[in-house]
Amino acid sequence: MSFHKPDKLPRLMVAPNGARPMKKDHPAVPITIAEIVETAKACYEAGAGAIHFHIRDDMGQHVLDSELCNKALTELEKKVPNMHLQVTTEAIGKYLPNEMRKLAYEVMPPGISIGIREMIPSRNPTSDDLKLYKSLTDAGTKIQHICYEPEDLDLLSNLLSMSNISKNGVWCLFVIGHYSGKVSKPEKISMFIDRLKEHNINADWAVCAFGNEEISCLKEAIKLGGKIRVGFENSILMPDGEIASNNETKVKAANSLFD
Repeated sequence: MSFHKPDKLPRLMVAPNGARPMKKDHPAVPITIAEIVETAKACYEAGAGAIHFHIRDDMGQHVLDSELCNKALTELEKKVPNMHLQVTTEAIGKYLPNEMRKLAYEVMPPGISIGIREMIPSRNPTSDDLKLYKSLTDAGTKIQHICYEPEDLDLLSNLLSMSNISKNGVWCLFVIGHYSGKVSKPEKISMFIDRLKEHNINADWAVCAFGNEEISCLKEAIKLGGKIRVGFENSILMPDGEIASNNETKVKAANSLFD
């Protein structure tokens, strides 16, 4: 199957469901594969060039399931062939690095997000870590490195050097704030950029943020030359503070920030 693998990180990615949001949080959170596909199509038409999605089980819980993941990728490729598709290895305190690696190897997706501190909790890359990142890179999988704090870039720099992976054009996502209520501060973005420069990492980076502060962070990211990720994984609010009717309305509003 020929998936879309852009050279550059799309300027706007949608994250429509995440690991935790449920229908009780918002009825338009896509849970089933059919709902994810429908949402992807609507968001693509609204201006999202990529989708970061989480697979859920029959109970609506986040799972790292390669069979379901491959099924979702097949259905998405049919409906949005020109949209970049990104699966996740997010642990949510439930999965261990070996289980995260197992999903990556079994799926070898067009795109994958990896929280580097989750995959390498010791902060010392092992041979298994080096093999994984090198195998994904050689297979053409677009890895987006999830960084929660600037010091995660210290680990990323070490990993790239040890793996003999180029520091040029590396995809990153800087997570500003946290879903649990940690405030998203736009001034933190420059701290990540400074750390990139320290390590000579020429990154293609984006930002996601949470709650009421999301919009100011997105604007700051764009001003600094970055890209953005929006969707119900991070916030259900529109720029005016009202609750969004669905993911595509958030995408449409976020897309206008580039004008």
